[in-house]
Amino acid sequence: MLDTQVVVVGAGPVGLLLAGELRLGGADVVVLERLEEPTTESRASTLHARTMEILDSRGLWDGADSPASDSRGHFAGIPVDLTLPGSRPGLWKVPQFDTERLLARWAAGLGADVRRGQEVRAVTDTGAYVEAGTDDHVVRAAWLVACDGEDSTVRRLLGADFPGHDARRELLRADVAGIEVPDRRFERLPDGLAVAARRADGVTRVMVHEHGAPVPARTGPPAYDEIARAWKRVTGEDVGDGTPLWVNAFDDTTRQLTHYQHGRVLFAGDAAHRQPPIGGQALNLGLHDAFNLGWKLAAEVTGRAHPGLLGTYHAERHPVGARTLSTIEAQALLLFGGPGVEPVRALLTELVGHETVRAHLAAAIGGLDVHYDGVGARLPHSTELLRAGRGLLLGPTAIPSGGIPCAPAEHWTLVRPDGHVVWADPSDPPPQEVLARWFGPPTT
Repeated sequence: MLDTQVVVVGAGPVGLLLAGELRLGGADVVVLERLEEPTTESRASTLHARTMEILDSRGLWDGADSPASDSRGHFAGIPVDLTLPGSRPGLWKVPQFDTERLLARWAAGLGADVRRGQEVRAVTDTGAYVEAGTDDHVVRAAWLVACDGEDSTVRRLLGADFPGHDARRELLRADVAGIEVPDRRFERLPDGLAVAARRADGVTRVMVHEHGAPVPARTGPPAYDEIARAWKRVTGEDVGDGTPLWVNAFDDTTRQLTHYQHGRVLFAGDAAHRQPPIGGQALNLGLHDAFNLGWKLAAEVTGRAHPGLLGTYHAERHPVGARTLSTIEAQALLLFGGPGVEPVRALLTELVGHETVRAHLAAAIGGLDVHYDGVGARLPHSTELLRAGRGLLLGPTAIPSGGIPCAPAEHWTLVRPDGHVVWADPSDPPPQEVLARWFGPPTT
């Protein structure tokens, strides 16, 4: 007997988006979160164009609640205009606690059971079901999804193969009240890199990297005094009297799971891939994992899935993750490198002035360039039609389609719940084998 159909480990943005997607697909879900209370730290604060399209497609951040966008992005600190065709061009600066609050309210409203103060300490996959053990109880489910971050407990318990490389460089950062320093947008100085951005509430985020500084083995965040000393060595400015609200260090450790599925355990977000959060791409990559997985796993546990559907999660997302990690590594080399990288930075700055290069980088940064094998691109203006979390059939004539919503269009177009086109033809509707592959056998 199962306690739920799916147990999600981790109630960060990735776990909460996944929980909501599972509920939209009709699956019962329990979310186990180690923290007693939601985070109040800003943490990852950049949402990109594809992420905002995803949130729009579920009716989140409508109207007045939507944050303001900015067309100014960067690649390794080199400015890139992110303007592209689509419903949400640009990027958005949103503290992570706001993103989590939004997703938590949505997932709970759909019926997700979020249990806080429950640290998973044991995972057992019997082949028929999986058990997640905490200090005081065990949750038994058909599937478990690890969304528990870069230091994933589930990944460690399973001994999952996680190849890559360890840290070579480090960047220190803090949100600080009570300091006055000039805003800096990736200022390269003789001894390192400095970034400062003052928010509307008067809090300043400072980030600093020292060229050649060793990367210590950390078991927790750095002391603020360490960050203030590094900031003074690089910039000459004293911020030691400020009040730190959040301190953090990230390095350029880069790793990716060999397989996103281990038996009845799946991985999403930083539990599946670890990378420096340059340009906010780490959070966005994880949210896109959850959006790809949710409808597929819901179809699996409710008995609607084609036998190969769930396997497309790893097949589609692993290559995207590998490509994104490679792009982030390129940025890390150019961002944290010393004077030797300046000729390459100068060349890239020149190339960004060419529209083809600019558009290519903007699409990669915004997550708008994703194409899966055998699957078309996303349908960029279908967000309102996808709010039920179901597939969508667009065509010149409405036909019975096994419960898939229909809408009029010039051409026949079949869209998955995640917005990707799987059939497009000017004259013929999708055949039964295409419908069955993505939506299972007909119910009527």
